[in-house]
Amino acid sequence: MNTEPLWAAAQPPADPAGDVVRWAAFSCVLVPVVLIVYGSSFAGAAGSAIGLTAVTAACRLLLRQSERAAAEERARPPVPPSGRHARPAPAPHRGGRHRGGCTPAG
Repeated sequence: MNTEPLWAAAQPPADPAGDVVRWAAFSCVLVPVVLIVYGSSFAGAAGSAIGLTAVTAACRLLLRQSERAAAEERARPPVPPSGRHARPAPAPHRGGRHRGGCTPAG
């Protein structure tokens, strides 16, 4: 018998961006309904729905574009460093204050 809680057996979402878009679409429907229930005009609720839909569409577009760019970056083979700037950085200097040396003339 499996003693794991039900929420521990749940798989992570296959498409987290899709989940975000689905919740945004749900809010595009829910917000105008709530506005109408609480006495807002139908035109105001419709305007809110249109605005939320436009913002959701723009965010979805940007999110998908970002996912494609990240996938292309992961698929690209690493480029070995070359040229003058490819050398490793020099080791940091050791030591602290020096006695003598550059003291002001007095």
